[in-house]
Amino acid sequence: MVWLQALLGLIVLLVAGDLLVRGAVNFSLKIKIPAFIVSLTVVALGTSAPELLVAIRAILDNSPGIALGNVVGSNIANVFLVLGIPALIAGINTRECNTRKNYVFMMTATVIFLSLAFIGNFSLPQGILFLILLFLFLLITARDTLKIQDKISNLEVENADPNLVFWKIILFLSIGFIGLPIGADILVKNASLIAKSYGLSDEVIGLTLVALGTSLPELATTLMAALRKQADVALGNVIGSNIFNLFAIVGITTMFGDIPIASSFFNFDFWIMFGAGIVLFPFVYMRVNINRLWGAFLTLTYMAYLYLTVQ
Repeated sequence: MVWLQALLGLIVLLVAGDLLVRGAVNFSLKIKIPAFIVSLTVVALGTSAPELLVAIRAILDNSPGIALGNVVGSNIANVFLVLGIPALIAGINTRECNTRKNYVFMMTATVIFLSLAFIGNFSLPQGILFLILLFLFLLITARDTLKIQDKISNLEVENADPNLVFWKIILFLSIGFIGLPIGADILVKNASLIAKSYGLSDEVIGLTLVALGTSLPELATTLMAALRKQADVALGNVIGSNIFNLFAIVGITTMFGDIPIASSFFNFDFWIMFGAGIVLFPFVYMRVNINRLWGAFLTLTYMAYLYLTVQ
């Protein structure tokens, strides 16, 4: 029953998150917010909502290992699984992608995150710094986007539906706002029970079960982008999600309590997260396509990581 309840919590979380993004995107466009601003903020924050709610719920339930494990595990899953499976199915032609600036920002964010982790636990001052850096990232991205605004005047925003009536927008927003905390609460409580029943730590459950579950929206988005031959969207989705995980989720979560860091993160998981970022280098800078062979390598690497984590 505990596994079924955890699965139920995950389903509620993902459905509520999807409806929240749909409602927020269409509401923003209805009130004439420019499409590129919606893509930079509403979509990015909305798709990170499941991870954020899980992290906050975990802190409030005194399970900080799940909160940090969710962030670190999601960043690892984003590179190895979220890129690996779509590449294995359809291949991702990254040769013409222009994601270098965001990649540099992601690696800088990772180095800052790890440096502060070695100094001590994450608390409100570090959280405020993360949110300031996130704001700077959004500001720089918005500035760069404005420079080419004439080329993206017909930008299509994911989940946008010009025919969606206003009452449905309100319904989607309401279900999203109500469902997210409920789903997060069910998932975190039952994930903690699973950890205890199997003798696993909260950190391991956060790095595996919870991180894998909350990464499903990114996996679905990247798979569709790969099938549509939109490599920029696929790679940009992973890089942007990793930046938001480190800065937005950890930054906001510290407002609800400190995030202690277990020694296991320093021994293994932090280094895998950093290594995952390095793995992206040839795809971003050397014009190497993520073909099916690379997809198999990335997917198998993630499977190996999961195996080593639960041992």
